[in-house]
Amino acid sequence: MNYLQAFAISASGMSAEKARVDVTAVNLANAQSTRLADGTAFQPLRVVSVPKSGPEFGSLLGTEVVSIRALAAPPRLVYEPGHPEADEKGFVSYPGINPVSEMITLLTATRAYEANVAALNAAKTIALRALELAA
Repeated sequence: MNYLQAFAISASGMSAEKARVDVTAVNLANAQSTRLADGTAFQPLRVVSVPKSGPEFGSLLGTEVVSIRALAAPPRLVYEPGHPEADEKGFVSYPGINPVSEMITLLTATRAYEANVAALNAAKTIALRALELAA
């Protein structure tokens, strides 16, 4: 077994989950914003990742973040007639972000990151024990 490959697989998983946590934080931070500095509405973002495979059939080398894409989510309309951004009917358009689903995404990304750390530590322990046996 190539220990460096095991380390790289865990590192790529940690990198992908960190990107997912970062994007979720951006979504939560903009959940109550009515528009961005350029005047456009904020669109929720999602991380798109794919598995990386090796030259041999069935060999997995981790994961790779391909892109961060904006979702075409419809805005969430809230009746707030006193808000400066309210339309003529008194509704304010907020981004189509569901804070509950964003928190679930945050928790699953955190747990997946922790699982990758555990796998990295296990591979490190195995490599150290192998070196001790060889000495």
